[in-house]
Amino acid sequence: MAKDLSYACSECGAGYRKWSGQCDGCGAWNTIHETKALSSGPKGKTLGAVRGQAIALTDLETQEREPPRTEAGVGELDRVLGGGLVKASALLVGGDPGIGKSTLLLQAAARFARNGLKVIYISGEESNAQVQMRARRLGLEKSPVLLAAETNLRDILTTLEAEKPDLAIIDSIQTMWADTVESAPGSVSQVRASAHELTTFAKRNGMAVIMVGHVTKEGAIAGPRVVEHMVDTVLYFEGERGHQFRILRSVKNRFGPADEIGVFEMTGKGLAEVKNPSALFLSERGTPAPGSVVFAGIEGSRPMLCEIQALVAPSPHSQPRRSVVGWDGGRLAMILAVLESRCGIQFTGLDVYLNVAGGLRITEPAADLAVAAALVSAREDAALPAEAVVFGEISLSGALRPVVQAENRLKEAQKLGFTKGIVPEQAKQPVVTGLHQQSAKTLAGFVENVFGAR
Repeated sequence: MAKDLSYACSECGAGYRKWSGQCDGCGAWNTIHETKALSSGPKGKTLGAVRGQAIALTDLETQEREPPRTEAGVGELDRVLGGGLVKASALLVGGDPGIGKSTLLLQAAARFARNGLKVIYISGEESNAQVQMRARRLGLEKSPVLLAAETNLRDILTTLEAEKPDLAIIDSIQTMWADTVESAPGSVSQVRASAHELTTFAKRNGMAVIMVGHVTKEGAIAGPRVVEHMVDTVLYFEGERGHQFRILRSVKNRFGPADEIGVFEMTGKGLAEVKNPSALFLSERGTPAPGSVVFAGIEGSRPMLCEIQALVAPSPHSQPRRSVVGWDGGRLAMILAVLESRCGIQFTGLDVYLNVAGGLRITEPAADLAVAAALVSAREDAALPAEAVVFGEISLSGALRPVVQAENRLKEAQKLGFTKGIVPEQAKQPVVTGLHQQSAKTLAGFVENVFGAR
């Protein structure tokens, strides 16, 4: 029996053959615990004559190639799911505590139930009365959704077998525990076993299952990463506590595009979808000030405009501060180095603060030029034109590189009333009626054209 025992880190899920005080994967101390491996089943068993038979790809029926979907009726949610909920699929939704995961899924459960699906909401963190209290606050108390409060996986699977729902929502996977695994709820073994059993049950019975996952302080879903590989779709619910905007981002989707986002607004009656995020993120933008630049980005398949703000001030400390919200700090360091070495603009002895307004987080390198423009604008105390949008990637040589979907970015800007686009020079410049383009080959040329010689 000893050979069936292994060791795993409760923080990152890394496996070991023997106990160690520190995990080599994440560097955490005293997180490696002994776990029992799952049963491998009887030896020598095959798929059988039917299940093991090879099938030509061209012989698959149309309904097998394109799985049926059920739309929730919420455009932002259906967009992230790739067009709707797929039958016999497993989804994992992660997010910070209190960000609104349970609220979003309770509203989604009510929508799917009204559209004809049999939905059961299983909570391992709240009682039925607490879930009903939230439903009354959201105006969903009359929705035909079944409720259950349970953490025992065996009882949950027995109930699902008897009820045969079309959709089951598990809130959350870290509270589930299987009595066949000898470890505490929330441990790596329990999370892995529970996710595997629920995913297998969903595939076998043609039921969709949505599992809620807690996140670590780094923002990743807690537990072993193998859970993200088990499921079909991984969604992250993001947002800042101080802002009413929430972003539902798809980081993995076997039935639709990844990196698609849906934008919601937190209100007193729950989450409301935002059909025009660009207008919302720019709604509070007042008179253009130094350090304020509008960036035309792409999130998934949709263009989105947002405001990038920068502040440059003399530092009273020997080591100047570099503070970033909504963007990569390493990318900011690179832009500052390129500005100093290629353009001769010094930031030595200056504190630099960078913020993406509205609580949005930008990951694409197309924001490089907008960030550089905001930094130079703040340092020189010179505001950019109010009607201009900026985008482009900066290389270490100081050259400006074109980005994908430039025409879609400019069309979105023109639709919102912008009349000028500052973009990298490329072989075939996009043409957008009513919008003047100003292009540059290098970052130094851009700074000279926009701000004058420095």
